[in-house]
Amino acid sequence: MQSKFRGVYLVTDRPLCLHHQLEEVVRLSASGGVSLVQLREKETSSREFLTLAIHLKKILTPFQVPLLINDRVDICLASGAAGVHLGQTDLPWLEARKLLGKDAIIGLSIETKDDWESVNREDSNPSLDYLAVSPVFDTPTKTNTKQALGLAGVRWLRENTKLPVVAIGGINIGNAKDVIQAGADMIAVVSAICSAKDPKEATLSLRNLF
Repeated sequence: MQSKFRGVYLVTDRPLCLHHQLEEVVRLSASGGVSLVQLREKETSSREFLTLAIHLKKILTPFQVPLLINDRVDICLASGAAGVHLGQTDLPWLEARKLLGKDAIIGLSIETKDDWESVNREDSNPSLDYLAVSPVFDTPTKTNTKQALGLAGVRWLRENTKLPVVAIGGINIGNAKDVIQAGADMIAVVSAICSAKDPKEATLSLRNLF
């Protein structure tokens, strides 16, 4: 089985699932070899978020693909998901680690060099599993992020951390190769899979770039 921190990382967005229900998009991406799936729900109730998380975990378990929860440590705990992805305004990752335990996957978005320096100030040996360059390119799916960091941002983070580097934001089949060559261990995509007519084929095409 490929490393869970290499390859294609699906971040879900239900409104962008144009041709299939979210559950089918996730199943097809898993059959296409996705490495990680992050459930991102910004508008739904906590109860619906939890129901979705439990359902997607059931779908992914036979494929041995970890499910991560965006932002919500409580939903992660309640659903039995593998971990969380945290932004700079979410629960501090050191607190999340205390709550979730040593085996949970915890990833953190890095939007500026100050964010990276803050990680190193808080813990000289960070118990994070990956860092995400966010956003690499401008993207309509995330409107509350800072200026796009570009390929230079991917290269900079790759040179400054031993942790796996995830690149997210505006990545598609047309620019993914450049992002990988800049040093990304994983490419996180939203519409490139969610909006695809064939999510399995879209996942395979992205995975083959590695």
